[in-house]
Amino acid sequence: MPGLNIPGVTDKYNTNDTVEKLMKVERVPLTREQDTLKTYQAQQNAWRDVNRKLTEFRDSVKTLYSYENPFNNKLASSSDEYAITADANRSAQYQSFKVNVIQPATADRFLTAELPDNTKVPQGTYTFRVADKSVSFNWKGGSLTDFSKALNKRGGDLINSLVIGSGAGTKTILIESKKTGEANRLTFEDEAKTFAIETKMISPVKSDAASFGKTKTEFRPAPPQTTSLEQEGLPRIANTQIAVSNGKISIPPRSGFSLAVPQGNDGKRISFTLAPAAVEDVTEALNKRPLAPELPNAGYASFKDVVIDNNPSDTLLPKGEETRSADLLPVTSSGIVYAAMSDGSEKEIATPNILTSDKTTVDIDMKDYPGIAAIVIRNRNTGSAFTMSSVSLYDPKSAGGFTPNNAASTAQDAIITYEGITIKRPTNDIDDVVPDVTLHVHEKTERTATIKIDPDVKSAKDALITFVGKYNESLAQINILSQNKSEIVDELTYLSDDRREKEKERLGLFMGDFSLTSMKSNFQAIQSARYQAKEDAVITMLSQIGISTNASGSTGGYTASRLRGYLEIDEKKLDAALASHLEDIKNMFGYDSDGDLITDSGIAYRLDRELGAYVQTGGIIGTKLSTLGTRIKSSETKIAQLETQMDKKERELRKKFASMEGSLSSLESQQTTISNFIRQNNRSSE
Repeated sequence: MPGLNIPGVTDKYNTNDTVEKLMKVERVPLTREQDTLKTYQAQQNAWRDVNRKLTEFRDSVKTLYSYENPFNNKLASSSDEYAITADANRSAQYQSFKVNVIQPATADRFLTAELPDNTKVPQGTYTFRVADKSVSFNWKGGSLTDFSKALNKRGGDLINSLVIGSGAGTKTILIESKKTGEANRLTFEDEAKTFAIETKMISPVKSDAASFGKTKTEFRPAPPQTTSLEQEGLPRIANTQIAVSNGKISIPPRSGFSLAVPQGNDGKRISFTLAPAAVEDVTEALNKRPLAPELPNAGYASFKDVVIDNNPSDTLLPKGEETRSADLLPVTSSGIVYAAMSDGSEKEIATPNILTSDKTTVDIDMKDYPGIAAIVIRNRNTGSAFTMSSVSLYDPKSAGGFTPNNAASTAQDAIITYEGITIKRPTNDIDDVVPDVTLHVHEKTERTATIKIDPDVKSAKDALITFVGKYNESLAQINILSQNKSEIVDELTYLSDDRREKEKERLGLFMGDFSLTSMKSNFQAIQSARYQAKEDAVITMLSQIGISTNASGSTGGYTASRLRGYLEIDEKKLDAALASHLEDIKNMFGYDSDGDLITDSGIAYRLDRELGAYVQTGGIIGTKLSTLGTRIKSSETKIAQLETQMDKKERELRKKFASMEGSLSSLESQQTTISNFIRQNNRSSE
């Protein structure tokens, strides 16, 4: 019986090698197609990397001429950053101005007296109010720490609390408002008031607010003051025209007064309101007065045809009094309120919106006006009257009839002087004084601070360095893919060893591709061209700001790497250009050449257009990727078909060779049987 042969196990006739050799020939089309697929995939990955690099380059290019370009960035600096800083947006004007911080805005922050560690906060409804907002919650009772956590959980952006270990076995709790400004006083209601009183956080006080200016006898004439607003013929400002009724003072045009301030009230504040009202301008009536008395006709006498006129009447007034200067002009002035000092000097209290606001509140901190003796009102206006409230004198620390016993700080407005004008705001971030500039108040200034708004040269420089870096990275990809020279990769010292080996595998992958060589040529033409946005522009080329292919000024002869088109930066030259010609540099990257207010020229604009043709949806690279995707799918389908064919062919060959091996084994077995039979017969015959 023939022996059993299992191909690959008892490979007696070397069948496996024979089949493999035959299949190797059969697999040539499959191997060729697999190599083609790898090439397509490598090209696809390369184009994707190029697309990514060019997209990053385009992003850096867009920042150089878009609305957000760094050349419009402004940098605000302060000579006293401990006291006041500033932020300037892109629309701010280059300028320098003086600021004094009289006081920063603060919030109410009240402490209890020292309490035993085991102090319990009784149950009840606790309500805390800041201006017109409140926090209220039902408390079941518990420790100071638990109460503080409960309050903080509900306090949001209004209230905060903190338990402080004040001594051995004692604690104190701080409750603070998160809102600064005089109007945002912290008050306690319901059980919160009881708790605050019992822990000696606050104490009830008698109202010490006093008011004055309720009777006309308190008013005196305003001291005379000569200004450019005065005109000959206008009535003098007098207090005889004012009227006092029901705690309100009526102040008609061209009137005023001086109201003495009660002395011995240091640390208090003076408050009153002024409401404007438009009235008939007094200049209209004054301008209608006759120049001289109007006399009747003197008459005449007649006899027959003779008529004799009487002599004109004569008033015997001096001829000079019969003439008047030009018509009086209306007067409009917001300078109404003054503080009269005990030494006879005056300080104007700024009320810039007094003529346009429905009501203006004037609040004077007496510590800001040491030696104040009187409030002076001068209504120089000829067409505006005012209604003034009686004047209140109050303690600013007292709120709701209570005063804090242990105030870490009390609510007050920020007060600054800007170019000599006193300004009050409820917060320390003031954005409505200097256009497009936000002032940040921190502490009181020891001396006048100078705020300067300058161009942000650093951000412009950083953007230009990024631009050069992305330009060179894009150019490196083009050089690698379009040329088969290993030194191109070796020159790129910023590459890691692994990355360098991968880039060498891509060398010359798109050699002869016209789109890459065309792109490189266009890049070089754009960056080396001249761009003159204005006739008097000093900077019109990149090389003038220290950016070129030979910015270092090397004269060492031929250098292959320099011929590849990479840009270099002369940092000193760039710094000097940015410091003196920032506007020219901005225009060089993007400007409007035809006056339609749309950027249509410049290095960045032209590069953006060039790059857009490659990286935008449906662009050159997108089309190449789409074509490669189709080819890859087709190649994968063809490979699958060839693999199926190869598997079928291999099975057929192995089946045939297995059958052949079976036949050969059978023949060998028969031959062995015959040989044994012959040998037996030969022995028998002997």
